[in-house]
Amino acid sequence: MKKMKRIYSYIICAICAVCGLSSCGDFLEIKSQDRIILEDFWKDKEDIDNTVAGCYLALQSSDAISRMIVWGEGRSDEVAPGTNINQRADLEEVLQETITAMNSYANWEVFYKVINRCNTVMLYAPTVAAEDPGYTQSELRATIAEMTALRSLCYFYLIRTFRDVPFTRQAFTDDDQRMDLPATPFYDVLDSLIYDLESVKNDAVRRYPDTKPLYQTGRITQDAIYAMLCEMYLWKKDYQKCISYADLVIESKKLQLQEKRSLGRVSTNGGLSSNDERYNGFPLVSNISSTTVYGTAYQSIFVDGNSQETIFELAFNAAPKSNNMPSNSAVGELYGNSGVDQGYMAPSSYVLNDVANDNYAVYDKKTKKIDGRIYMNCNAEREAISKFVHRDVEITLSGAEGKPSYYSKFDTDNNPVNWIIYRLSDIMLLKAEALAETLVESDDSTMISHNAPILQQAFNLVSAISKRSICKYNLEAADTLDLKDYNTKSLMRELVMKERQRELMFEGKRWYDLVRYSLRDNNTVELSQAIQHRDGINMQYAQNFFRKMDAIFWPYSNDEVKVNTNLKQNPSYGSGENNSYQTTK
Repeated sequence: MKKMKRIYSYIICAICAVCGLSSCGDFLEIKSQDRIILEDFWKDKEDIDNTVAGCYLALQSSDAISRMIVWGEGRSDEVAPGTNINQRADLEEVLQETITAMNSYANWEVFYKVINRCNTVMLYAPTVAAEDPGYTQSELRATIAEMTALRSLCYFYLIRTFRDVPFTRQAFTDDDQRMDLPATPFYDVLDSLIYDLESVKNDAVRRYPDTKPLYQTGRITQDAIYAMLCEMYLWKKDYQKCISYADLVIESKKLQLQEKRSLGRVSTNGGLSSNDERYNGFPLVSNISSTTVYGTAYQSIFVDGNSQETIFELAFNAAPKSNNMPSNSAVGELYGNSGVDQGYMAPSSYVLNDVANDNYAVYDKKTKKIDGRIYMNCNAEREAISKFVHRDVEITLSGAEGKPSYYSKFDTDNNPVNWIIYRLSDIMLLKAEALAETLVESDDSTMISHNAPILQQAFNLVSAISKRSICKYNLEAADTLDLKDYNTKSLMRELVMKERQRELMFEGKRWYDLVRYSLRDNNTVELSQAIQHRDGINMQYAQNFFRKMDAIFWPYSNDEVKVNTNLKQNPSYGSGENNSYQTTK
């Protein structure tokens, strides 16, 4: 909570920006901050709408999205140093695993900024409802649910990154309030987030009207809250509740597809697929353009946005520069843009050369070079990241392999791609992981019978996503995964883990998956094995470093520790020991 006395001003600045006021400084000079809030601003529904927009605006900032990328990918086996990385010393430290408490990416200020904005809306929204008859009680409850979910999302990012973090539901609206909160333990925060979301889930907007189609995926809905609960329960190791919430999301998406079909809005080629058998009945976006051309899933999900598969994404204007709107510059700088082959980050040799070198440690050998994600994730010729960077990736099936065509890249200051927080395939794989955890590793006939239907359910989820990726019009048994190859708990676990990596590559998920596996297994074995595939790090140092559970989390920013004396630094990044932290052998 660095420089927390400025947070209240940030709220006002956000309001000014959304409302189009000339400058934050001019506005603040009119009256004291307290009187602005109590007397001039929180009067009607429009004030609520503008401030809610300010919460989303902060999450769309380069500060926020760059952290979602660096925190979620930068320490993983998927990325390596890219072009001109020497110009970004802090990012270079992350990629080389030499992070210190001075690293700028250890600064969490933007997330606490959003948290306090959400808390402030929840503080004043009841006052507005009492004064403005046009702001109904159901709308008030929906606002509280939306702000609770955005706040919970921010805290979820923070605990997955830093483990224990300062936690509060209080709005800081006065410079005299004490803000030097101690860190709350990881699982206590997680339980609080789950409690909060369970409390408001029924109040959230279920479906926005057709006149506001971008709201359905660009704002928090009931499905987005279900998706958050699905993942949070998986981290809590409550696998049945994870499965239950995944089912709610999946059924909602099926219903939406049925409604679109009834209205004649479904195309068999591109867009939404009517081929239920190929996708095991799941409403995934089709990847088929014709009998030989593939890539519509990339276009729909990662370029056009607001796809049938999307649950929640941070949405940008389709032409940001010409409309004087912010672009997704974080993606352009980190992953690549029209001016460079690579961004500051590039694909690791581990994922880039997996198929070319016949390793098949990431992609499945059975699909060989017809898994379209090989090309949608990476541009092998340029040794660069493709996802979110190219305007289109089209794959033509030629013989036994695909031939990709890469369309132009977006400019950094004109990148319109939405940053996806949750989409359907992610939730399906979270459910598959939860199902795998309910399996029993045993040769006993009773346990084999117990496992059989669970294995089938998990496999159906994974195979649907895998079959969507295969660039072949008519699939044969030889082209697809086979359940008999994954008939134990350990084999199904590995299948789900690999499918998550190839499906969600560069979407800010990989490092968090590795952290979750470590917490689940109570050791860093899986994570340490992944670290061995990283480029440009001191492997002996890294292997020793990651023997400690502390090391999988980030250090607190040194600036935060100086300001907040109640914070105790992660011992992996500073002096001193804390016996409450666990070390693995």
